[in-house]
Amino acid sequence: MITLKSDREVRGMLESGAILAGMHKAVSEVIRPGISSWEIEKVGRQYIESHGAIPAELGFEGYKYATCVSINDEVAHAVPRKNLFLKEGDIVKIDTVVNYHGYFSDSCWTYAIGKVSDEKRQLMDDTLRALYLGIDQAIVGNRLGDIGYAIQHFTENEKGYGDVRELVGHGIQPTMHEDPDVLPYGEPNRGLRLRAGMTITIEPMITTGTWKIAAKQAPHDNWEYYVTADGSQCAQYEHTLVITDDGPKILTSQDSIMDNKYLWTKDSHVHNKLSTSDLHGMI
Repeated sequence: MITLKSDREVRGMLESGAILAGMHKAVSEVIRPGISSWEIEKVGRQYIESHGAIPAELGFEGYKYATCVSINDEVAHAVPRKNLFLKEGDIVKIDTVVNYHGYFSDSCWTYAIGKVSDEKRQLMDDTLRALYLGIDQAIVGNRLGDIGYAIQHFTENEKGYGDVRELVGHGIQPTMHEDPDVLPYGEPNRGLRLRAGMTITIEPMITTGTWKIAAKQAPHDNWEYYVTADGSQCAQYEHTLVITDDGPKILTSQDSIMDNKYLWTKDSHVHNKLSTSDLHGMI
């Protein structure tokens, strides 16, 4: 079931998203060679909780941490580890979900540790671009396949990367994971039609090799995470956004200049014509 959100609900998600964006900025100030992935977890959790929010990944399906910290060939869901220290040249994906007074936001960002190779830097730049190509397709009247096609055509057809298939974006609110699945691959003009008030995440996971992934057991932890099947590098970027009649609005923005045209402002509305009471309903 997919709910269309009111302006009030979107504002609540925007407040949640601001905390999540602030957490990423806080992490970016301490992340460096020699820091452990456990220290990243501590900084992230402290920031979220000190702002009156709940790290929603903590306890979700048995997960014990506030963040996922995935390094190099680790694609997603890797646990923070006290004995794993970041090295010069690593790339690190930090993914988390914030629950602020019942409003959810979800975002992942990839960080370069010190000076990284040209290949890794290009991968990061192209994955970020792929995210925004997908966001640009999240407009009323388009279909989910338009988002996936924009990402896949750029990453695989133009750039020769792998575009992970098994882990995908999703609807969000009133829980962390809602319908629909938001695939980072697909065919244009296919899939569910997009409507104003839908809130979704777009989160391409792009590799320098195959799109296939493999499951791996976390050492000393009853948790399974994912790595690239061929050991290639992986980058991921993710935003939470709302679809409006004025285009997609990012709710987890970290950069008001880069995201200027995608920002929800005090004058924004989900729908240009109907009242918010008319908007809140089901597809």
